[in-house]
Amino acid sequence: MSVKGPNNMSKKSQLEIGGLKLDVSNLDKVFYPKTGFTKGQVIDFYINISPYLLPHLKNRPISLKRYPDGVEGFFFYEKQCPPHRPAWIKTTNVPRKDGTEINYCVMNDLPALVWAANLADLELHTFLHRAPAITKPLVLAFDLDPGPPADIVQCCQVGLWLKDLFGHFNLKCFPKTSGSKGLQVFVPLNTSVTYEKTKVFAHAAARSLEKEFPKLVISNMQKSLRGGKVLVDWSQNDPHKTTVSVYSLRAKDHPTVSTPVSWDEVATTLKKKSAKFLTFEALDVLKRVEKDGDLFAPVLKMKQKLPTVHFD
Repeated sequence: MSVKGPNNMSKKSQLEIGGLKLDVSNLDKVFYPKTGFTKGQVIDFYINISPYLLPHLKNRPISLKRYPDGVEGFFFYEKQCPPHRPAWIKTTNVPRKDGTEINYCVMNDLPALVWAANLADLELHTFLHRAPAITKPLVLAFDLDPGPPADIVQCCQVGLWLKDLFGHFNLKCFPKTSGSKGLQVFVPLNTSVTYEKTKVFAHAAARSLEKEFPKLVISNMQKSLRGGKVLVDWSQNDPHKTTVSVYSLRAKDHPTVSTPVSWDEVATTLKKKSAKFLTFEALDVLKRVEKDGDLFAPVLKMKQKLPTVHFD
């Protein structure tokens, strides 16, 4: 799909996408004040990244994280798909812990993605499963969260240790930046497994790394213990939790993006000891996918079985 640049887009009040006419508004409104990045540019980014993003959103319940006044203003999570949504927006019900249900939006196509972006949904937070199989995770996910003064450089070291750990089980894993301050590692499964099993396994893996590298790794969620260490957050492997999607913008000072990277880039960042090697903004990411395609594509299809092992 050919899309005009954001300067032209900002003059429009309606876009025609996939045979649907979508009303869009306030396209000149600055959402990232420190860079001047506008709402029109947010929509333009999501349109252009959509061939790579949409496969990762398919049939996944999604929490909207809306910033109506931009990244420096008020924001709110919207789990329940808004009642004013167009009739063509797909939804799926997900049980709460209390037995009630939440009717989540599902972003399966470009019109739905643009509709959400026009609601100032800067960040896309998805579950690790797809509807209707909402009890079966497709991946193991680890969020490597640095406690200052640690940063993404230390996360790279822990990510490489995770890679080696899973290598012992002949499991491949794939890194992406969080788009914020950390690194995330996904282990594709795409086989029959439950959250009960993946969460236990992930917790055991985190504890194993903590035991081997106690000076840098922590698996305990208590914030007061994180200073100078990297939390290996295993708790994301849960049917009630969402994780920021690959290719999602983040609501930071700059329009950074959760970006898939290679293990070579992770190793280079560790060697150079500089976070700049793993910091990518919207335009950087569009150039990357044009050159390299979707480095996270294997996560969608690679089939691997969760080992039945006990960590020391």
